[in-house]
Amino acid sequence: QVNFVVCQLFALLAAIWFRTYLHSSKTSPFIRHVVATLLGLYLALFCFGWYALHFVIQSGISYYIMIIIGVENMHKYCFVFALGYLTVCQITRVYIFDYGQYSADFSGPMMIITQKITSLAFEIHDGMFRKNEDLTPSQKCLAVRRMPSLLEYLSYNCNFMGILAGPLCSYKDYITFIEGRSYQLQQPEANGKEDTKCEQTDPSPNIAVAQKLLICGLSLLFHMTITKTLPVEYNIDDNFRATASWPVRFFYLYVSLMAARPKYYFAWTLADAINNAAGFGFRGYDKNGVTRWDLVSNLRIQQIEFSTSFKMFLDNWNIQTALWLKRVCYERATFSPTIQTFILSAIWHGVYPGYYLTFLTGVLMTLAARAIRNNIRHYFVESPAVKLCYDIITWMATQVAISYTVVPFVLLSVKPSFTFYSSCYFCLHIASILVLLVFPLKRTQKGSKKHESIEPVWSKKLEEENLLQKNSYSTTNNSFSQNQEITCRYQALKQ
Repeated sequence: QVNFVVCQLFALLAAIWFRTYLHSSKTSPFIRHVVATLLGLYLALFCFGWYALHFVIQSGISYYIMIIIGVENMHKYCFVFALGYLTVCQITRVYIFDYGQYSADFSGPMMIITQKITSLAFEIHDGMFRKNEDLTPSQKCLAVRRMPSLLEYLSYNCNFMGILAGPLCSYKDYITFIEGRSYQLQQPEANGKEDTKCEQTDPSPNIAVAQKLLICGLSLLFHMTITKTLPVEYNIDDNFRATASWPVRFFYLYVSLMAARPKYYFAWTLADAINNAAGFGFRGYDKNGVTRWDLVSNLRIQQIEFSTSFKMFLDNWNIQTALWLKRVCYERATFSPTIQTFILSAIWHGVYPGYYLTFLTGVLMTLAARAIRNNIRHYFVESPAVKLCYDIITWMATQVAISYTVVPFVLLSVKPSFTFYSSCYFCLHIASILVLLVFPLKRTQKGSKKHESIEPVWSKKLEEENLLQKNSYSTTNNSFSQNQEITCRYQALKQ
């Protein structure tokens, strides 16, 4: 953990130096690729020792697969290999070397690299093999039309800004940042034949970085002072279970899981700040003209802590992973896309049994929460006072349900997880099943605008929020604008 924090702080300083002295206006993309890659591999070697070779091996073999297999099927082979290699490494680390410990957990960075390998493989397949009319609007804008060089590939996977904690970004966003191509927004001329390209200078990320570092400091302080006094394991303490009342037990469940979140807030926000400090992550301006440095952000803390539904929580937690699951699995699944997506998420997270218990419980909770929302919410939205009461009740229910669901994710093993659930008499599992039996669960065809019951709950809002805006010249993760007058800027960038 100390190595991780030291390396990330070094990466933050390196990012400032990278933006100042190796800015795209001062040096070539080749130099920026080389420096970003070497710094990333150095940090990995310092933090994980020779385990860092797994990052190079996984990336190198995946690149070789892309070259020899060809664009028609390489996405399948890269997906199977990258996920399989990750799983083998997780199995050996967990069950052979170090069960339950996080020391030298080199599988964390490998999870991010696996996302990048599979995302890029699908984007190249879309751009170089599939017909343009067969692609969704987002796939069109993310499609990669030429094979990256080995240097570009290693730089994308192993750059110092994201090798330790991510987050995932699209290949096009990263290459545009490295090459320093001016962000452009096409606006059709009146005659419809020509486009006007608007170019703007890079805005300063200093304020955004300072704000995120402040959040990191507060999160770290909370983690070091409060988290230790509220261990999740106390939920299964024999004396606590025997003496505490149900309200006390559920209250402690909530506060102990809330106290477990700041370490994620710290790691993901620091990773976001590092990318911003290097000049990467700008996503345009909001309606008030304020710069938005959230292109690669992985969470929204306020929305997480005040979530009034499972959907809202998942919309704002581990955002880039949710988008990855949507792009490589849900959108391409030929049957049961939701089930396949949850299975992939569980496999990607690791091999601890607690992960699978959490995701299985999450499926049940998600369906039950959606059924309740679809069937009763409309009765409580007319009056502001009633709506406020409804929001308070759903906030309490959501926070308890989320905490109940993720306990196995923290406890990791089967025995303590079942000890916790059995001590609660599996109450929320039973309640969810009863809800699904009482309330009808609406089903619509995949792709429908009213698609609530089949589409993963986190994906819809995320895609909508990442559409191109008229005042934004940034690259977006989700890539098409609802305003037909604005075309994707990627079409203006030469490959």
